[in-house]
Amino acid sequence: MSLFSNLLNLHSGNKPLEDFFTEIVAYFLSLNKDILIDWLKHHSIISDDNYSSIKISTQQEHKGLESHTEDSRLDIVVELSTGLITDVIFIESKIGSSEGWQQLKKYADILSKLPNVRHRILIYITRDYDPKEEIKQYDCDPKLAIKEYCLELSPKINFFQLRWHQFYSFLEKRSFNILAQEILIFMRNNRMAHNNQLSSIDILTMVNFNKTLNFIEATLTEEVKKEFKKAFEGVNKSELDSLYQWKSKNRYIIGTSLSVKRWAFWCGLGYFDLNPSNLTDYPNLGIFLQVSPNFGQRTKIIESMQNVINDKSNIWTPANLI
Repeated sequence: MSLFSNLLNLHSGNKPLEDFFTEIVAYFLSLNKDILIDWLKHHSIISDDNYSSIKISTQQEHKGLESHTEDSRLDIVVELSTGLITDVIFIESKIGSSEGWQQLKKYADILSKLPNVRHRILIYITRDYDPKEEIKQYDCDPKLAIKEYCLELSPKINFFQLRWHQFYSFLEKRSFNILAQEILIFMRNNRMAHNNQLSSIDILTMVNFNKTLNFIEATLTEEVKKEFKKAFEGVNKSELDSLYQWKSKNRYIIGTSLSVKRWAFWCGLGYFDLNPSNLTDYPNLGIFLQVSPNFGQRTKIIESMQNVINDKSNIWTPANLI
């Protein structure tokens, strides 16, 4: 086990894998700026500009713009300067989790508003396959007009999508020091060195997928679904694509909307954490209430649920939930 794996295991509760690895990579690149430049050139993200200043920061917070419902926190921000011009790169990293609601679009909005910047670059790098369309911005709503006739108002955002196994292969050829070696070991331990070759675990998963899926569906749609209907006056499974939830949110659930506006306030029930970083971890069974950030009763609903949990914490014990 690597030094970084041992350090991560010292963290109590849920392990902050993504934030932990972000800090490791950012620190490594800050010490090895030549590797950073080579990596960016390798993927044709930058050209052969001679930067005199390279600044790397992590967990950089930005106030939400007027169209945003919340503030943003950027994993890694790279500022490249020649003294006369500045290029800015936002890097969003995912290891197991998926993109938050319009997260990349918000980051593109923030990038477009930065003053005195020449090239504005957004990199989305993931462990798992999570394809995204190119980030585009227009001065009119593309839903209400033909995109070709929309004039671009904001500066162009250069969007690049990468996978962590590509970084692993790149670094493996340049692993000249102990820090790089430890990063490679940590990436192997957390399935970030994976390529398109099937492992024995992948094949086992494939041949047992239908059996597992049938089991999950049976446990949620027989007796459990009856109780769910009683509690929420019916659930229309067709409204919720459970397989999409599995693919995009790492959960297989049934759900029902609790508001007139579809999915502004809703309840979900089923299996969670279906894509753990550690292959020995088990999924969780759970129920949740989700309320949209722009729902009018959001604050009241959250306060009410907090009161229920705090005032009657004894009812949430496993023994009382059977």
